[in-house]
Amino acid sequence: QVQLVQSGGGSVQAGGSLTLSCAVSGLSYNSYVMGWIRQAPGKEREGVATTDSDGFPAYADSVRDRFTISLDNTRNTLYLQMNNLKPEDTAVYFCAARKSGGAWFFLKKPKDFDYWGQGTQVTVSS
Repeated sequence: QVQLVQSGGGSVQAGGSLTLSCAVSGLSYNSYVMGWIRQAPGKEREGVATTDSDGFPAYADSVRDRFTISLDNTRNTLYLQMNNLKPEDTAVYFCAARKSGGAWFFLKKPKDFDYWGQGTQVTVSS
């Protein structure tokens, strides 16, 4: 059974940095797609960054060059390093996974992930 447990998040001023972590269990690293999805109040869930077993990350245009997704296989942990945060990055952030798929496809279709973390709030003040 795939389980995702998130940590990190919190409040920061604009221009600051945060790192989100997601402990992953029950997922084979031979075939997977994992990612970070966010949902702001009153908005649809939005794919932020994804990565797949081919090793090619995908990023939303709004976070490219500011956010970095990475997977530490030895620690079974997915990370999202967020730099130069902006007030519009304020949202609940979820990690998500599927046992197969491509990073770009699921960046655009975040609702199709099968497994979800519990979510964590990120608040960026101006």
